[in-house]
Amino acid sequence: VRREGEKLRRYVHLSTGNYHPSTAKRYTDIGLFTADRDIAEDASALFNLLTGYSQGHQWRKVVVAPDDLQRRTLDLIQEQTNLAREGKPSRIFAKLNALVDRKAIEALYRASQAGVPIDLIVRGICCLRPGMPGISENIRVRSIVDRFLEHSRIFVFGDGEDAQVFLSSADWMPRNFYRRVEAMFPMENKDIRARILLEIVPVYLRDNIKARELLSDGTYRRISPQDDELHFRAQQELLHLHEQYHPDDASPASANYSVASPEHAEHTDHPKHS
Repeated sequence: VRREGEKLRRYVHLSTGNYHPSTAKRYTDIGLFTADRDIAEDASALFNLLTGYSQGHQWRKVVVAPDDLQRRTLDLIQEQTNLAREGKPSRIFAKLNALVDRKAIEALYRASQAGVPIDLIVRGICCLRPGMPGISENIRVRSIVDRFLEHSRIFVFGDGEDAQVFLSSADWMPRNFYRRVEAMFPMENKDIRARILLEIVPVYLRDNIKARELLSDGTYRRISPQDDELHFRAQQELLHLHEQYHPDDASPASANYSVASPEHAEHTDHPKHS
């Protein structure tokens, strides 16, 4: 909270991860720094909720667990399902650490059956089975395990530049929906939303070095570039993107990031399907 002239103004930083100085060096996360009044009001109310100072706040933009996060997530999936049934463009993209919640999985199955194209980047445990005829043939699941622990949660609902984009601290798991205080918040600024849709999401979907595809039988298949296909490593590309935006920011991490082929990119610590 800062006094600016005769008024007070609130600034808020929300993140897909925590503020631990050690994990911040090894995890990939995305944050939003904003002075949006509604988000600031929600953030103040959230801290008051945690301290027991007040209850019953009507959330304006931030979606909070355990109050409403699961219901809002299911509603967003249902919106895309309805669009597909009406023959309108639809899409779901979700990047998270784990997909376990049964209601969310069943909602994604229904969306797939309605014709919604669904791309999931699930680093760890995934209880959804993609590619099953009549059930999940429109769902593709990938896992990316690389030098930095993939930790960001990104959700896209809709097709095109007007898609709804959210960041969140929560995975789609019962413990996140029911037993923790978590937050999901919208990306409403057009420039920021465009960066996520055009510069971040496609990068993860193109990875053919550190990505594995989940098959319908529950096993993972290592994705490798074809003979005429360029090698593409998501984390390396994102480091290069950072340098483009911050050319004066020396990045020794990027300079030492030289893995360029599958045989040099093996990673044995890959989660098994459950």
